[in-house]
Amino acid sequence: MFIDEVKIYVKAGDGGNGCLAFRREKFVPNGGPSGGDGGRGGDVVIVASVHYNTLLHLRYNPEHKAERGGHGEGSNRTGRDGDDREVKVPVGTIVYDWNTAEQLFDFTAADQRFAVSKGGKGGKGNARFATASHQTPTEHEPGVTGKALTLRLELKLLADVGLVGFPNAGKSTLISRISAARPKIADYPFTTLEPGLGVVQLPDDRTFVVADIPGLIEGASEGHGLGTQFLRHIERTRLLIHMVDVSDITGRDPRQDFDIIRNELSSYSEELGSKPMIVVASKIDAAQDLDRVEAVRAIAAEHGLEFMQISSATGEGLEELKETIYTRLASTPR
Repeated sequence: MFIDEVKIYVKAGDGGNGCLAFRREKFVPNGGPSGGDGGRGGDVVIVASVHYNTLLHLRYNPEHKAERGGHGEGSNRTGRDGDDREVKVPVGTIVYDWNTAEQLFDFTAADQRFAVSKGGKGGKGNARFATASHQTPTEHEPGVTGKALTLRLELKLLADVGLVGFPNAGKSTLISRISAARPKIADYPFTTLEPGLGVVQLPDDRTFVVADIPGLIEGASEGHGLGTQFLRHIERTRLLIHMVDVSDITGRDPRQDFDIIRNELSSYSEELGSKPMIVVASKIDAAQDLDRVEAVRAIAAEHGLEFMQISSATGEGLEELKETIYTRLASTPR
């Protein structure tokens, strides 16, 4: 199950209370205050980990509390500091304050750490209040309460390239041919129900990461189909591969399909609609009517976009596509 958004509650540890105590030592007739300070409460720390790729583990474990600090003790003994609580999330997770919607942190690399909730400070023991004129203080402080927050965690996949297009445009088949990813492939719409990542390997140890996004339909930016749920996952990509099915099987108009997907990307966000794009005519092995291929070529030229044609079934054009993608990425800033 792919979970890319969760609500969690975090609570840092409270500080320990300061101690009220007095010495009673042999040969020290008047004794004196000896109450120690309370220990500091533990922090709640969010950590980016490569061992997770969804937020599923937090869906069923929504509360995370750090340990409170130990109370101060007599003989000027300070309480033990509370242990921190680590919350591990996938790389690509963004942390928002649930109540204000403020973005608190964006995890873009493994092992990044963010102390989202600081532990409370320990209270002072009565030994801290002793002065020359106030030698037997009874004042002592309670520990400070640790900070509590309700958070919204949102996962956006980190990929170089995003595959977009109508359902059954050949996106899953393509990623299965150019990478080691093995998505479910079938001849019905919405076979892909969750995003997937694949690492493409080229000669000389060159690589890039491709994200396979569930098929879009008209109205995707408004919540139709699965679009609005997963469009966020291509917001971080540097290049889009817009796949248009040119086979004779669907009976769809390739130009209309192209316009609908372009409109949905722009409607979702202006930034997404303006991303660099390569237009790919897919399933050319099943295209008996070459006018369908030429129609896609013409509309790509109208928009000033690079055009390629491939067949994932026969392998035609796949190597050229991989090299072209890598070349475009090399000239596209991260």
